[in-house]
Amino acid sequence: MLTLKSVNVEIQNSTILRDISLTVAPGELVCLVGRNGAGKTTTFRSIMGFVKPKSGGIDWKGQSIAGMKTHQITRLGIAFSPEESEVFGDLTVAENIALPTETIKTERSAEERISLAYQIFPKLERYRDRSGMHMSGGERKMLSIARAVALDPQLLLLDEPFEGLSPAVIPSISEGIASIRKLGRAVLMAESNGYHIPDYADKVIVIERGEIVFGGTVSEARSNQMVSRIIGG
Repeated sequence: MLTLKSVNVEIQNSTILRDISLTVAPGELVCLVGRNGAGKTTTFRSIMGFVKPKSGGIDWKGQSIAGMKTHQITRLGIAFSPEESEVFGDLTVAENIALPTETIKTERSAEERISLAYQIFPKLERYRDRSGMHMSGGERKMLSIARAVALDPQLLLLDEPFEGLSPAVIPSISEGIASIRKLGRAVLMAESNGYHIPDYADKVIVIERGEIVFGGTVSEARSNQMVSRIIGG
């Protein structure tokens, strides 16, 4: 479904990504794991059109999306929840989640898409009327992901969904990600801590200094000494 082939990215004359190649199949959960600054977010920003690769290909269902504008890529079925968990603080939870249904139309009704978003994180139902600025860090993360789900994407990019969260919140986020996968949506998730790789992930890809240095199953990643040195877990 998504294919990156030998993607190279330079920013201000510095090489950030070197020959990045990866694939995400329909319904897969793929974890892109690496230390801070390894190139995970740049990979996501390249997919979403914020950064244009110097060379290489980015294909979505066989169509090149390299160089497309972000809103065009989103309309093709790819959504992005950034690490910063940015939500609209002056809007309520309900308004944040409903917003994507007003900007992008899909085959599903707005009501169905909103229902799916709350299905991922039922806790948000209780906070429908609460403003975004009065949410905790974990709640903002849930809202950011739920709002992306309301776009009705076939592929969801999650950048560091567990970063900075208390251990008490992490299981709820993990359950939500598992629910997204059960709905048949593919997920490409970036993570810097090997301990946060879900057991149910289909593939683990390790990036180090802008290069892919490992690709395999969760069990293979956890038994690989090189991977352990880079990300723990």
